[in-house]
Amino acid sequence: MTLVVLGHNFRYETENVIRIFFPLEKINVTEELPENTDDCVITYLKDGVIGCEVSLFSRNEKREERIWDKDEKEQELILAKLLYYIFTSMTGIVPSWGVLTGVRPSKLMRTLIAENGESDAVDYFRNELLVSDKKTNLALSVARAEDRIIALSCEKSYSLYVSIPFCPTRCSYCSFVSHSIAQAKKLIPDYVRLLCDELREISVIAEKTGLNLETIYFGGGTPTSLDEESLRAVTDAVSKYFDVKNVREYTIEAGRPDTLNKEKLEIMKNAGVTRISINPQTFNAQVLENIGRKHSPGMTLEAFRMAREAGFDNINMDFIAGLPGDTYDSFRNSIDTAVSLNPENITIHTLALKRAANIVTRGETDSVYRETAKMLDYADSVLHSEDYFPYYMYRQSKTVGNNENVGWSKEGRECLYNIYMMEEIHTVLAAGGGAVTKLKNQTDGRIERIFNFKYPYEYISRFNELLERKKYIYEFYGMTENEL
Repeated sequence: MTLVVLGHNFRYETENVIRIFFPLEKINVTEELPENTDDCVITYLKDGVIGCEVSLFSRNEKREERIWDKDEKEQELILAKLLYYIFTSMTGIVPSWGVLTGVRPSKLMRTLIAENGESDAVDYFRNELLVSDKKTNLALSVARAEDRIIALSCEKSYSLYVSIPFCPTRCSYCSFVSHSIAQAKKLIPDYVRLLCDELREISVIAEKTGLNLETIYFGGGTPTSLDEESLRAVTDAVSKYFDVKNVREYTIEAGRPDTLNKEKLEIMKNAGVTRISINPQTFNAQVLENIGRKHSPGMTLEAFRMAREAGFDNINMDFIAGLPGDTYDSFRNSIDTAVSLNPENITIHTLALKRAANIVTRGETDSVYRETAKMLDYADSVLHSEDYFPYYMYRQSKTVGNNENVGWSKEGRECLYNIYMMEEIHTVLAAGGGAVTKLKNQTDGRIERIFNFKYPYEYISRFNELLERKKYIYEFYGMTENEL
């Protein structure tokens, strides 16, 4: 598909609107009108008129609007809506998030509420962004829940993120930088040793800058893919260098059920971990095979049972709507099975598509969208009826139907770190390969990032350079060499 941009600077937003309807489409952008306008989206701003002309599926449709008194932000939104109306007409697809393409709908909702009040914020979502009533209410519910958690964070609060970028195998849908244990086995001893060193350095920085630790989160990868000795070494380092007893929350993702055993659960429990994730993604054995998972539904049930026996009373379970080979009935069974276990958190993701996966083509987009929407609607209905509420939400690019990922929680069991990180509430100091330290200035809202090297071999070979980068944290917090 060719996107023609004439006389305006709204390329980014127009591309995003196209991807709502055609998430895997290759888009060629040009600022010149091609000779052949088949399979073409022409957008233009000229003489006080903004508009678009779309030629697809042997159809041609054109819309435009006068914008004499509109500022750039309003012009961009008008163009997005004109494209939206044409694409809904041509495809029959009516995206429930309208023209909203941002990652954090609830953050936008909270901003609008702070500026103009709840009623105006809701009206803007519905009437200007064309968001459905259901998704508007979802954003509002999440915004309210986030406000309660955000209030717990203080000016000097921070969270600690620990990256373990290893997994037993790589899932077909995964977009994270993770490596199989078999391939990376030789690197793990050095990686763990240096990770513990980095944790020590971070603890010194936090103490000198007067930061107060609120939450700890081990992610990856799959942290529990480490063997018992390595897992204990990292949790021991955290216990040694940080005040674990006074943190509000300590989470370790034990996402792959085939990485859990009684000893690892005991190590985590003894380390003070208060929350873990056991992530089936689906209880359909064939779908698990399709996505490259090596565990069975039975292994998930056994891992959950062992976790309860070990004393974990705050467990999350992840599921993905739209997985290859999954059906509405199969997805419904997965949600019903999860609810029967009564975990404290259930997170529902929408599959983020890869061009190479070839899951969606133009001819089948509509049916895939509708099936995935039914899955999400079912999860919404059941979880509400079982006293879960949505507390956390974000969106990824190229998801089926431009849909969302939502964290559902029992009352008082929300994952604090998820909100602090996603809504950029306070500083996150991060350790390990691929980890990103995010520094938040609470006075002016400024955010700066310090990136660790992505790959374990790079993390190991350039570790001293990584520690040098971390020294910028002192400068960010206004500390001089004399104060160190």
